[in-house]
Amino acid sequence: MAGIGDPACDMMVAWTLLSAQTRDIFRTIVQVDDVTWARGRGWALSFGVVALPYYQLTNPVLARIARSTIDEVLADK
Repeated sequence: MAGIGDPACDMMVAWTLLSAQTRDIFRTIVQVDDVTWARGRGWALSFGVVALPYYQLTNPVLARIARSTIDEVLADK
């Protein structure tokens, strides 16, 4: 399952708003399985890759969030 209704969408926040340290705490609290967590990471990367070029010139704040999300996803273990 992918898309609306996929609980992995709710995991995107782990890479878009949280640091590596707080991401670990979040994962412990939400107790999702590895597959859902991995899909959430994929959703976050997808958001970053799409949003960065789209907002780079028109919305620098969202572009920075997108860049940070990409960086967090790629740095995650």
